[in-house]
Order: sequence, then C-alpha cells, then structure tokens
Amino acid sequence: MGFLRKDFISLTDITKDEIEDILETAETMKFVLSQKNKKTPYLNGKSVIILFYERSVRAKLSYELAAQYLGANIVDITVPGVEDRHENINDMGRTIEQMGGDFIICRHPMAGSAKLLAEKVKAGVLNAGDGINEDPSQALLDLMTIKHIKGGFDNLKVTIVGDVINSRVARSNIWGLLKLGVEVCVVAPPTMIPTQLDKFGVKVYYDLKEAARDSDVIMSLRLQDEKSYGSRLASFNEYKNHFKVTPEILSYAKPDCIIMHPGSPDRRVEIEGSIIDSPRCITDDQITNGVAIRMALLYLLSMGRRDMDE
Repeated sequence: MGFLRKDFISLTDITKDEIEDILETAETMKFVLSQKNKKTPYLNGKSVIILFYERSVRAKLSYELAAQYLGANIVDITVPGVEDRHENINDMGRTIEQMGGDFIICRHPMAGSAKLLAEKVKAGVLNAGDGINEDPSQALLDLMTIKHIKGGFDNLKVTIVGDVINSRVARSNIWGLLKLGVEVCVVAPPTMIPTQLDKFGVKVYYDLKEAARDSDVIMSLRLQDEKSYGSRLASFNEYKNHFKVTPEILSYAKPDCIIMHPGSPDRRVEIEGSIIDSPRCITDDQITNGVAIRMALLYLLSMGRRDMDE
C-alpha cells in the first residue's frame, strides 16, 4: 500500500498508482456496503469532524455514512449563514485540534481553503470542495463508476459538457482522467471554458454534436442560477438549444455511451428527461460509489498516518 498521506486535498499532485489504489480499496468498501452489517472497526476511537461552510445534503450524508460505517465518532459543524461562513478557518482548525479531532472533512467557498487548513492542523484533512477549485472525492467516485461500467480506462473518450470554468467537479475529473490516460474533451459556450485548457491535453469544442462523436461517457455539469451569468450567457433557452444532452446528441456517441452528472440533473436545460430515466444515465451508481470512495479515503488516510507515525 503506497498511499502515505496525511491529507487528501487535490488530484493535481496525486499519482496514477495512488488513484488506482483508492479505486481498488473502494471496491472492498463497496463489498462491505452490500452486507447486512456494514459496520467495520477501522476507525474505532477516531473522531471525524464534518466542517461544511456550504450546504450539500447529498455530499454531507455520504461522508457521514462513510465515517459511521468505519466505526468513527462523528461531529457535524455546519456553518449555514452567509455572514458566518467566512469565519477564520484557521481558528476553527485550532479549536478542533485542541479538542482532539482526528479527521476534518472541509467544504468551503474559498479556493485553497482545504490546503490552508491542512497546513495548520495535525488532523487529516479531506477536501470536500474548495470554491471553484476542486472536489476530488466527487471525481474519484466518477472514476470508480466509469471503471465499473466500462471495465477500465483504456481507449476511452470522456466528454464533459457545461459550465467548466465554474465547476470544481470538472477540474478534478480532468486531472484524474488525464492521469489514467483517458481522452478528455470539454464542450460549452466560450465563456464557460477556461483559457489554455488545451495545453493540458484537453480537447476543446464549441459544438456538442462534434464533441459527442464516438464518446464512451458524456458528463453533464450543473449550471448556476441563470441570473449569475449576466452577459456571459444569452439565456438558458439559448444554452439548451446547443448544449442540452438529448437523444439526437446520443446518436453521435457510441451505442453504449453512459451519461453522468454530479448531482440532480436539470431536465429543462441540462439533460432530457427520457435520458435521465433510462439505464444509460447512471447517477444512482455514482451515489452508491460515493460512500465507498469516501470510506476508502478515510481508511487509507488512517493507515498512512499510522505508517508515518511508525
């Protein structure tokens, strides 16, 4: 086992071998989840602090169940108010440290917040989303889902469609997929695609039909509130006319192409309802794999910390 890390912050500095190690461990955890008794003793006596400065019922529940199934004590610290969420994260970290917290799962609206926290505390920090920077565990559960459905990553083409520039999920997926040798394409209006993305080996398109051609996976991203785009997007109606995933778009992809989404897809704008309700849309698989991935991360970090201490 080569996962010797105190924290899990990003997929930019993680190796292919480490990704494969996490995915393999998550398969074991998925087997645990299939049992009647899901409790394991790996984190007995350990405390897991869930520190969320942004609301996310699905992600928080996934982390809570992961820690619970590993036998940890869980403390939920949710900071819901906009006026409170910019409370000094370092102060919160020091408070948790003094109270003996072993792991901190942090979601915060500021990019780099998880890394900043990890540098200040001895506890292991897991990044559950830092601003528009990254959401690495979401990407890992996506990778696990792709591997399960497709049998591996060789010769795969994954097309990511939507608001790439504001999507931390897209960023983490891009880094992870590239390290596994997958052909990665992004497609969106020009205002939704980061500049110079092609220099990292990503293929950039502005026509969804062209991008979808021969795709094995199409990953649609969550859009923000329409008003937040201002002049960068004419309207959602204009967006859906060109970038909504429809049966016509799927006709350009491979016959066994699967459809993914990091949350609940918007049937009006992002993915057509008939596709969401079909077996090709595997969002339920993503939810199940999310718990397994987060169990794997907590387990591997606990083992890595033990090895480093020895």
